[in-house]
Amino acid sequence: MTINAKKIIETILTRADIRINGDRPGDIQVHNERLYGKVLRQQSIGLGDAYMDKWWDCEDLDQFFYKLLSSHVIDNKKSHLSYIVKLVPALFLNFQSKKHSQKVADEHYNLDNTLFQHMLGPSMAYTCAYFKHTDHLDKAQYAKYDLVCRKVKLKPGEKVLELGCGWGSFAKYAAENYGCEIVSVNISEEQIKYAKTLCKNLENVEFFLCDYRDAHIYNNKNIKFDKVVSIGLCEHIGHKNYQGLMTLVKKQMKEDGVFLLHTIGGNASVKTGDPWLSKHIFPHGHIPSLKQLVSASQGTFALEDFHNFGTDYDLTLMAWYDNFKQHWAQLKNTYDERFYRMWRYYLLCCAAGFRARYTYLWQFVFTKIDSRQAYGNTER
Repeated sequence: MTINAKKIIETILTRADIRINGDRPGDIQVHNERLYGKVLRQQSIGLGDAYMDKWWDCEDLDQFFYKLLSSHVIDNKKSHLSYIVKLVPALFLNFQSKKHSQKVADEHYNLDNTLFQHMLGPSMAYTCAYFKHTDHLDKAQYAKYDLVCRKVKLKPGEKVLELGCGWGSFAKYAAENYGCEIVSVNISEEQIKYAKTLCKNLENVEFFLCDYRDAHIYNNKNIKFDKVVSIGLCEHIGHKNYQGLMTLVKKQMKEDGVFLLHTIGGNASVKTGDPWLSKHIFPHGHIPSLKQLVSASQGTFALEDFHNFGTDYDLTLMAWYDNFKQHWAQLKNTYDERFYRMWRYYLLCCAAGFRARYTYLWQFVFTKIDSRQAYGNTER
């Protein structure tokens, strides 16, 4: 089995211009010959777990994945690679119930905030930055927030519902720079604690610990929101709930309101994601396709604007990896080397997915189909 497995893997890697034990940064260095059989048997999980266990290494792990993805060898079923490994990063949890939604908070987002502070930087933004006018991570994150505010045409005094608030940095930016009132909900206890501290001096921002589907419970005045914003939530709700999200937003938004949806997306309409990422990073990870989201919005919303800047996520992930690597000395007392290899693998394989255009970053701007308010254009 090992000999045959090695021949299969070597053939595939050669087609992707990757050499086993080669001398280039993107070549794979195999330390344990059992790797080949493990990958054949366990596919994505086998490849990732073997890396965590030091069975193989690669100097430029992102380049290894980029060459593998951009060569399109995984698109050829006869190559056996579709059987061996699914490398397209699904990244985020596929919610099928409120119970499952809590799992990703417990296993990922409730990790020590120190890890995320070191990795994400002062912006504490765990979504794609916008590098159009800068190459600095934090400036690019604030540029993303400003882009969102301009796309929804945010005005002072308007009421905003934010579904999934992370550590509260968008709410803080929008409240301070646009003078709006924001209600933000999230399922992560650690993120909500951080967000409340971050915005403790802002009377026009409220945070609530709850599933996005329970946001209406905290709408005490039963108001309709001028704007609804979702930055990075859609990767968490699962294919069965896309239409439910649209219905929820419609009920909470004014007739002339604007809804911005910021999400990772993929070419294929899938119902499951990458097994390794699901096992170690985002339980049951799954990203939407354009077809799935547009279909879910039909009959509810009109699509006013669509923007794809997925290559910026490659830059974002590489910046996060650089931060993580630079601060590992402060983190290694809390996390072991196996965690380091797991986190490195996660960040760099995902960066390669965006670089190879297997995954994208999309921003949708929606208005209600019966709205009589002209949306117009937004300068990017």
